[in-house]
Amino acid sequence: MSERTTAIAYEVVIGLEIHVQLLTDSKMFCECATAFGAPPNTQTCPVCLGLPGALPVINRKAVELGLRTAVALGCRVHGTSQFHRKNYYYPDLPKNYQITQYEYKIHPPLGTKGSLELTADTSPRRIGIRRVHLEEDTGKLVHVEQHGQILHSLIDFNRSGVPLMEVVTEPDLRSPEQARLFLGRLRSLLQAIGVSSGRMEEGSLRCDANVSLRRPGAELGIRTEVKNMNSLRSVERALAFEAQRQEQLLDRGQPVGQETRHWDERRGVTFSSRTKEEAQDYRYFPEPDLVPIAVGKQWIDEVRASLPELPDARRQRYASAYRLSPYDAGLVTSSMPLAIFFEATVGHYPQAKTVANWLAGDVAAYLNAEGLEIEETALTPNHLAELLRLVDAGTISIRTAKEILPEMLRTGASAEQLVADRGLAQISDTAAVGSVIDRIIAEHPGPASDFHGGKTQALTFLVGQVMKKTRGRANPELVNRLLREKLQS
Repeated sequence: MSERTTAIAYEVVIGLEIHVQLLTDSKMFCECATAFGAPPNTQTCPVCLGLPGALPVINRKAVELGLRTAVALGCRVHGTSQFHRKNYYYPDLPKNYQITQYEYKIHPPLGTKGSLELTADTSPRRIGIRRVHLEEDTGKLVHVEQHGQILHSLIDFNRSGVPLMEVVTEPDLRSPEQARLFLGRLRSLLQAIGVSSGRMEEGSLRCDANVSLRRPGAELGIRTEVKNMNSLRSVERALAFEAQRQEQLLDRGQPVGQETRHWDERRGVTFSSRTKEEAQDYRYFPEPDLVPIAVGKQWIDEVRASLPELPDARRQRYASAYRLSPYDAGLVTSSMPLAIFFEATVGHYPQAKTVANWLAGDVAAYLNAEGLEIEETALTPNHLAELLRLVDAGTISIRTAKEILPEMLRTGASAEQLVADRGLAQISDTAAVGSVIDRIIAEHPGPASDFHGGKTQALTFLVGQVMKKTRGRANPELVNRLLREKLQS
């Protein structure tokens, strides 16, 4: 099912639940390590395995990172917050309950009633943050498949107990595109304040969404929860499919079921996995083994003073100091590592617009295709600046620059080294280019005659032949000028 705008008769209503693994060295309630990629079940202990008699102890660093997020999002930070037990049975939950926080008036979560501004469809939109709360992550199920069928499942408990923060929005998003943009904006903020790496491919940032349709101005419709969206692109595609699926049900007069659905990236569809639970189904009650968290005004003030430049302020600075358009400034600040790379490159090559164009164009295309972040490549700011200087100097063409950029990203080789090793330097010698042009005109008298007859498009063909003969190394501007002069004479 392809993405398209739903019928005018319905309005899409979306709320997000974003789960963020926090950048701590140890787990939420024990001393086990949190390193990603360790051998299965090697980072466990009686606490995170839920063995009888093991008692949890709160990780202060995790609380501080949650507090940084709540402050950065403008939330009301509660002086006292409480952990609760969320009771349910699932193989990846060894205790048969999850230690989390819930939105009770008496025992509130860490922060509530914040917001984050989103610029979508050229107009700003403020998205409400219902709550920021802390919890522990579950284990990870690894499904063993054969011919598309699950044979059996294994459980890795390394992730069980990893500090997790959940950011829950109000149902203020009105399109799948807005949901994608909001998630990207939040990820940039979390990276900027040092709370999370934001790497969705590693599971450090995960997103569930509640989707419903309604008539404009009517009460909220029946919602479905969509899970298993592992990239920004997946979020937009999955929600577009789900909105269209619900629209078709309503158009046929059929009800939308309240359920949890999983996104299948390969098939591009959502499928039903279980009926949607309500809060009372989890039997929340205060965690008896943990005391409430006390957050004083001094701690909040210290956290607020320690916050670095936030993405919104960085975007405004880029637009002012580097004279970037709001669109370009938004692109290069879409992730904190990319923003840092941009500034470092401009330090070597002070033409911000050109740097932004390359980062948002060819570099971004490579990153998206490979599923990488800029810091995971071998490209350095100095080498990108060197590549752009070679283009400016006429040493290589833009086409050649685009051809060698992927290898620079893969290997870290410098542009000068690749150009020298492969003999890619642009031919700008008038005599050498003129000689090639003479041969091309002699070999293709028809297009030359057509040009004399007024068919100026024949020039494009002849330019292409010269470029082909020189393997793309001839200076295109010089080729165009000399060809015109020779043909007109």
